[in-house]
Amino acid sequence: QVQLVESGGGLVQAGGSLRLSCAASGSIFTIRTMAMGWYRQAPGKRRELVAAITSGGSTNYADSVKGRFTISRDNAKNTVFLQMNSLIPEDTAVYYCNADGTKVPWNGYNYWGQGTQVTVAS
Repeated sequence: QVQLVESGGGLVQAGGSLRLSCAASGSIFTIRTMAMGWYRQAPGKRRELVAAITSGGSTNYADSVKGRFTISRDNAKNTVFLQMNSLIPEDTAVYYCNADGTKVPWNGYNYWGQGTQVTVAS
């Protein structure tokens, strides 16, 4: 079992920065084997992938945030971060942490945090 808790959201002006954190708890071995990511969902829109990081540290980003956001993970602390720079109003959304256990043979689950609101003022 894995639990995810996001934090770090807030209100910022365009051009500002925020760092989101996702603290994972539960099976340490499972957590460290999972690919993890950040998704976001704006009102009336579908949840979309923002950034992802594999257990080995390989990353990928949505084109809309590439060059501005950086995802990282600290396996020792079971925490995933999303550094968000040069924020624009279009980044406004609820951001969710995800842990993908579907590729973990002994798990197979997909986990979500409760979400944290990011609002970028124009």
